[in-house]
Amino acid sequence: MKIIIVGCGKVGTSIATELNSEGHQIRVVDTNKFAVRRLADSIDAMGIEGNGAIYETLAEAEVSSADLVIAATARDEVNLYTCLLAKNSGAKNTIARVRNPEYTNDLFRVKEALGLSMSINPELTAAIEISRLLRYSGALEIDSFSKGAADLIKVYVPETSPIAGKAVSKIDIQKGKVRICTVERGKEVFIPNGDFIIQAGDKVSVVAKPDIATKFFKKANISIGKCRDVVILGGGRISYYLAQKLLKGGASVKIIEKKPERCEELAYSLHDATIINGDCMDQDLLMSEGIEHADGVVALMDYDEENILASMYINSVSKAKVITKVNNTSFNSIVERMDLQYVINPKRIAGEYIARYIRAMQNSMGSNVETLYRLSEDRVEALEFKAKSSTKVAAIPLAQLNLKDDLQIICIGRRGKIILPAGTDCIMPDDRVVVVTKHKGLSDLDDILSRR
Repeated sequence: MKIIIVGCGKVGTSIATELNSEGHQIRVVDTNKFAVRRLADSIDAMGIEGNGAIYETLAEAEVSSADLVIAATARDEVNLYTCLLAKNSGAKNTIARVRNPEYTNDLFRVKEALGLSMSINPELTAAIEISRLLRYSGALEIDSFSKGAADLIKVYVPETSPIAGKAVSKIDIQKGKVRICTVERGKEVFIPNGDFIIQAGDKVSVVAKPDIATKFFKKANISIGKCRDVVILGGGRISYYLAQKLLKGGASVKIIEKKPERCEELAYSLHDATIINGDCMDQDLLMSEGIEHADGVVALMDYDEENILASMYINSVSKAKVITKVNNTSFNSIVERMDLQYVINPKRIAGEYIARYIRAMQNSMGSNVETLYRLSEDRVEALEFKAKSSTKVAAIPLAQLNLKDDLQIICIGRRGKIILPAGTDCIMPDDRVVVVTKHKGLSDLDDILSRR
């Protein structure tokens, strides 16, 4: 697809990098020539210096033939106007970055008039991801398929778990309602068959309906309980959105924020939350506010360094699930070696959300990948396909399909029903089929077949 990205800041850079890795033709636009040059050179894309909210600049980027224009500048109003101008200049689809909660709440009223295909709020999407992690406090990672009907959940297998030392085929998988799809052991990752033996210390990813997953983990003696007492460090926009979601789910929420005026705003907007005016880096304050007894702690301060240091301290004094916001991806290799439980990058999450939307768009343009998650540090992909009537795999029992090695069909969605398939099950047209594989670049359901 031909995609124009207006805005070369952190969000625009993350989106451009994500989409470029999937083979799209990218053009980037910004008034800052250095930002344009840096991003264009890093992904080998065409860079255009200029105001993306002006027709001449969009015309130079060949907006009339663009499949998609993404407006990701720092100003919501500019992004919305850019999308309106791009749509009226011939762009097929437009996406706007919109951060202001007041705009976000009213966008549905003017979305059609603006010609807007989608809006993305990086802070809100980050809050959604964090709230999902806190829903399963013991989970290392959570993704969803079939519009949330099935969860893919990664957990750590403790020595006390009855599944440690057992072959996959011997594990109680709740009458076939749970599928073990990947196992990480040290630096290796496996897509296990029935003979594979789970060991203590493995990181195992399973697919199941949310309620079934809870029952499975309980029997497997894997702690996966919901966080009901959450402390949020920092009172920014992500904190606001996250607190809203947690309070709605019945959790107790405490926010510690340094700026008095921001505390007043949060207290006015979040009536059921406890707002503390104080320094999140003050260890005495953290202890006095019960940090050691919290189920979950989320470090969402402005500076990565403070989030990292606070998280490491909390890990040393508490058993809480600790989630750390890190915006700068330049030091990922260093951050990965630190004692951090879970790291989130709001800009990358926004890029991934947009990439998923674009995959769904491509479904009507040749590719039928509807959802894609990169797992195990990008070594494994979980893809959701929509089966077309022309697919070669339709109506054939899975046991008879000549599938590629290192590939597993883990889930089939059919008319709202979730099937964890056995060898006798078949894929039918219009099914949503979830595949886990080490193979990269699958764009069609038929790509799961071996050419041998």
